[in-house]
Amino acid sequence: MHERLMALAEELTALGERPAAPCADPVNPAMIRNWTQALGDRTRWAGTAPPTMIQVWSMPGLARDKPGTVADRILTLLNEAGFTGVVATNCEQTYDRYLRHGEELRSTMRFGGVTGPKRTGLGEGYFVTWHQTWYAGDERVAEMMFRVLKFRPRATGGRAAKGRRFRPAIGPDTRFFWDGVRAGELRIQRCAECGRLRHPPGPMCPACHATKRDHVTASGHGTLHSYVVHHHPPVPGLDPPFVVALVDLEEGVRVVGNLLDCPLDQVRIGMPLELVFQEVDDDLTLPQWRPAGSSPDPVTPLRPDASEASGAESEAGPVELSIELTPTFVIATALATRDFTPVHHDTALARAQGSKDIFLNILTTMGLVQRYVLELLPDAVIEGISVRLGVPAYAGDTLTMTGRVVDDRTVEVRGAVSLGDHAIATVRLKGRS
Repeated sequence: MHERLMALAEELTALGERPAAPCADPVNPAMIRNWTQALGDRTRWAGTAPPTMIQVWSMPGLARDKPGTVADRILTLLNEAGFTGVVATNCEQTYDRYLRHGEELRSTMRFGGVTGPKRTGLGEGYFVTWHQTWYAGDERVAEMMFRVLKFRPRATGGRAAKGRRFRPAIGPDTRFFWDGVRAGELRIQRCAECGRLRHPPGPMCPACHATKRDHVTASGHGTLHSYVVHHHPPVPGLDPPFVVALVDLEEGVRVVGNLLDCPLDQVRIGMPLELVFQEVDDDLTLPQWRPAGSSPDPVTPLRPDASEASGAESEAGPVELSIELTPTFVIATALATRDFTPVHHDTALARAQGSKDIFLNILTTMGLVQRYVLELLPDAVIEGISVRLGVPAYAGDTLTMTGRVVDDRTVEVRGAVSLGDHAIATVRLKGRS
């Protein structure tokens, strides 16, 4: 199958840019209103459309005779080979200008490629990439790179087969730690008598020998003290080589965890790291580490310090946006973005494809990033958004968006849920005076 897949990918790439299916509706206020209400977007779009709606205008919806896309033959071949699960992973959009009511759009597509097979948290799969460009008449108005993971769902219907990974031994001394992990916290044991922190947890303080203890919540920042690259023996549920890191926490203790999202040749002693929670399966989440995603260089804060603000609310807007991901919200936003993929509205089918519940679609995530930036900087004009998805944003969770203004052209946004980072986004703005 792999050879057929790669041959087909070469054939599709050679076709270049081709016309895509017609956009069914002109840019219209009814669809814009449905979209803004579902996403909670309070921006006044007077005569224009939100830029992150661009993909909505060409979504096929529930039509029985759905027009094909440039990736359909690849996706069909993967389905036939058992890679029936699908989840978006990356999206990059560029907006030449905002669309106006009444404009008729058309689009073109070109195939970008296939990589794999890759081992992921959802199972073995292939990453499929394509590009789409939209036009109003002969004028290009937007373009997009879109990447999905087609994966083979686990036989159990969970994110990983139960029992594949070693399970932690949880006892009276460590239960607080794993309770913290489930709550999205890294908890460090503290002596309730002398205040000394210790890790791993134990029944008695090594300094004063007291048995009373409580805990503090770590910031989630540290540096790489040492590491090993594990090649052998095999570890159930893990594919070697992988990096086991010894991390110096800001709080003054050391912890062990795997180092994720870092090529082996880029691992360096002393490199800054940040905490991420990796969902192994429906019952096991582990605290892991990855290279810190932010530069230590000073950046413009989202809003001035209290000493600089003139009153109750800064002109820069809220520093944090929390969104309750009720099932209604997840389903309503999927419908408003014309995405009828079952994992976004059908719990049983979502679980059958390797998820524990329905979850946000990437079109909604893009829209929420836009909403956050425009609540932060109401006069900004968005030129482009790049989003990399992490853990799913499941129904019943809370999505918390934070960010920072890097300069007058760039805002960085992070969307986190209880499992860790759901999305890391870079938003490009037209220059602001």
